[in-house]
Amino acid sequence: MPKSSGINAPIHKIFPTPHPELLSQDRHRNRRKMARKFLPWLLFAQFLVMFLPGCQAKIPALIVFGDSSVDAGNNNQIPTIARSNFEPYGRDYAGGPTGRFSNGRIPTDFISKAFGLRPTVPAYLDPKYGIADFAVGVTFASAGTGYDNATSDVLSVIPLWKELEYYKDYQKKLRAYLGNRKARETISQALHLMSLGTNDFLENYYTLRQRRSQYNVDQYQVFLVGIARDFVKQLYGLGARKVSVGGLPPMGCLPLERTTNFRDENRCMLSYNEVSMAFNGKLKTMVAELNKELPGVKIVFSNPYYIMLQMVRRPSLYGYDEAAVACCATGMFEMGYACDQFNLLTCRDASKFVFWDAFHPTEKTNAIIADHMMKTALHQFF
Repeated sequence: MPKSSGINAPIHKIFPTPHPELLSQDRHRNRRKMARKFLPWLLFAQFLVMFLPGCQAKIPALIVFGDSSVDAGNNNQIPTIARSNFEPYGRDYAGGPTGRFSNGRIPTDFISKAFGLRPTVPAYLDPKYGIADFAVGVTFASAGTGYDNATSDVLSVIPLWKELEYYKDYQKKLRAYLGNRKARETISQALHLMSLGTNDFLENYYTLRQRRSQYNVDQYQVFLVGIARDFVKQLYGLGARKVSVGGLPPMGCLPLERTTNFRDENRCMLSYNEVSMAFNGKLKTMVAELNKELPGVKIVFSNPYYIMLQMVRRPSLYGYDEAAVACCATGMFEMGYACDQFNLLTCRDASKFVFWDAFHPTEKTNAIIADHMMKTALHQFF
């Protein structure tokens, strides 16, 4: 047998190299076959990522700080008039009134569910819950509070520094419940979400004289951002590595502000909206700086401004009938105790309104805001 044939023959003699053009055609055919074979699985994988985010989540818990936008009932346990644990608040919530300033759920409830956690985030001071519940989600938020301690003094609510003290207490309980190692892992992987700042301007700066005598509006924004920066750094020092800093909504478009804007025929107050945008710009810069400064941290800026502005300007796109006034009572100025169950003017279908009371969104609006946050910022934590 010739040496050039058989098992000892050179490989190019046994399997001759095809003509380059034929080889190229074969490769294309093979690629098309592979694509047809794996395309269904690829589409299925994309479906899982898009529609079943919980199965991909790396977030073991949602830990929340802020004001009424994310308070699930902490104010029920303190002596303040800033409460909503009575009807018609919570009328579309399975458990009835809870202290959430809405007809139903608030954004953090939807965000928690999107991460595959609990469908709601309980209040830390609510006696119905314990550390087994808080281990996967908890809010320390207090309606009426802000970055500025002077803001929390207006309605005698929980200041931001006290929310941090509650968080430290929570960590002690979490270590006792999970053990030190597991508790550290939970804290480092948990999403720490902040949502506050509106009250600092509308309840404090533009209503009272003290801060206006100390700062112009730009200086006050810088003052507040400094507090926000220090707060995030304190969270970092306590083990947090994933943080969402929330921006301001278009404050001038809240029904309460439109009601008082007589000069401009009850349109949105542009000056307040400009303050919101400027403050959001400063927060966004702060977030970028802290991402560079703090090793191992991931901070995102979650901005509700533009999605809310779009809902206000073009409500019909979202199925709303009304954006200028709220559902509760006259919809022009009522919130808290002024929004009571006996007012005959309260709307029947809150889903037709952008706002529930003169300051807070409806459950439907909260769901849209949460979905926007997930798509534009929080998806980075999957």
